[in-house]
Amino acid sequence: MYEGVVQDLIDELGRLPGVGPKSAQRIAFHLLATDPVDIGRLQDVLGKVKEGVQFCEICGNVSEQPTCRICRDERRDLTVICVVEEPKDVLAVERTREFKGRYHVLGGALDPLSGIGPEQLRMRELLKRIGAADISEIIIATDPNTEGEATATYLVRMLRDFPGLSVTRLASGLPMGGDLEFADELTLGRALSGRRAL
Repeated sequence: MYEGVVQDLIDELGRLPGVGPKSAQRIAFHLLATDPVDIGRLQDVLGKVKEGVQFCEICGNVSEQPTCRICRDERRDLTVICVVEEPKDVLAVERTREFKGRYHVLGGALDPLSGIGPEQLRMRELLKRIGAADISEIIIATDPNTEGEATATYLVRMLRDFPGLSVTRLASGLPMGGDLEFADELTLGRALSGRRAL
């Protein structure tokens, strides 16, 4: 334990996702040794992020304008929506350069133990989008964990009554360059059940 404001800084940094106590301590001491001009730039950026960044009115992605650049892009396919949990997932899908449709960011995943139900997520907004436009496919791209699977199952049940709407789920399986012997049973099982013809 350090004195006063140094410990406060370590505690606050430790609250960030993915930052443990040791990392928080390293970052804090790095900041203490950093030039005041660099600290000032960091403070300015943090202030601008909180003031200038908003969520897209259409999809829920982060944006500096009322609608994000993806929703403003007229070249995107309006009939296909990829449903993701968080804005960072949009970037992950975009990096593949395979998806040309639009997105819908739920703002999390179902987690009843943490008090996150359908009302806390942007599910109503998804239903409005489907009802207001000619959507042909919803791709569910939630994380392959317990909460993501529960969210995907809920979405499938919610969307199956829309006539002509195809609801698909991202395939899951083996990573490129991986060895079968090191794959866990669940991953290998999904790879087998999700196989496709060549």
